[in-house]
Amino acid sequence: MYLITVFGNLFIILATISDSHLHTPMYFFLSNLSFVDICFTSTTIPKMLANIQTQSKVITYAGCISQMYFFVLFAVLDSFLLSVMAYDRFVAICHPLRYTIIMNPWLCMLLVLFSWVMCVLTSLLHSLMTLQLSFCTHVEIAHFFCELNEVVHLACSNTFLNDMVMYLASVLLGGGPLTGILYSYYKIVSSIHAISSAQGKYKAFSTCASHLSVVSLFYCTSLGVYFSTADDKNSHPSIAASVMYTVVTPMLNPFIYSLRNKDIKRALRRLTGKETIK
Repeated sequence: MYLITVFGNLFIILATISDSHLHTPMYFFLSNLSFVDICFTSTTIPKMLANIQTQSKVITYAGCISQMYFFVLFAVLDSFLLSVMAYDRFVAICHPLRYTIIMNPWLCMLLVLFSWVMCVLTSLLHSLMTLQLSFCTHVEIAHFFCELNEVVHLACSNTFLNDMVMYLASVLLGGGPLTGILYSYYKIVSSIHAISSAQGKYKAFSTCASHLSVVSLFYCTSLGVYFSTADDKNSHPSIAASVMYTVVTPMLNPFIYSLRNKDIKRALRRLTGKETIK
């Protein structure tokens, strides 16, 4: 599953770069999402596979903090990029005549750069605050990776400030992008509903069907992790939901975007040499 995730997302990136027809804002954001998905899975899965192979579940303190930093970084970045892609679909459907003017290359680069800066600063804040906590010599984490909430609550010192920052970050950086996505799709549905022909409605909806599927999968598994962690007595539901969140979702993203997308399928055929460029 890890290899499928890496190569599937890598093919999406290579197809987007190699085909000039895909040099558009939507596919620019998609290639960034694919890159983040590769990094996201590579943060936790290789270490988990090594643990299974060596039958050793030990991780160093520095390794744990590093894993936690990159996990938070790429998890929040996934959410930001999905929000940016929702805005792109909103402009394409609600303001089609002004799409090329609004979604110019400068704005696209600025949106991606802003997402990276915000996520790097957020992840750095969580890591630095975790470094201020005191831990015992040997600590057992009831998870298959160094999850932020699990690590913080294993500390011997007071974690009130850490909890407040985590909750605040969840509301702002988790709820903010989700609110933007919901608002974008509210406006998209309103615009599609105003289209008179059934063919026009189907064509408009098909342009955002793949993104809507990825958003649903990402947030359903994320909320599954959030609600399952409310039961502190049993960590198995949280771990199962985390596997869906960290492994299954990034693996399915390339399939969702390629199976129903003629442009991506054509670019992949050209990339693999099955279609000659005329």
